[in-house]
Amino acid sequence: MKLQQLVSSVSELVENVTKKVKEIIDPETGLTLGDMELIQKVEEKEQGILNIEFIPTSPYCPIAFKFAQDIKKAALETPGVKKVSVYVRGHAMEDAINKMVNS
Repeated sequence: MKLQQLVSSVSELVENVTKKVKEIIDPETGLTLGDMELIQKVEEKEQGILNIEFIPTSPYCPIAFKFAQDIKKAALETPGVKKVSVYVRGHAMEDAINKMVNS
């Protein structure tokens, strides 16, 4: 595979995953994670292996764990994704949530 094709496919996968996770709806507000700008980063570490970072609606958001699970599920449903690690940032229980979601 040529470098340009590889860069293109990496960008396309990140775009597809970003679009999909931004469509997840917050059950408390009815808005999408994209509307609320909660998805902070989607990056491909290796081919098909992604890291996603998001911020919750508040440091004590009661559904941050659910968001993390929903983000991971949506990303894994995207063709070309092999593995996903999801990280919440700015939450009072961020370490515990990150450990549970990614173990």
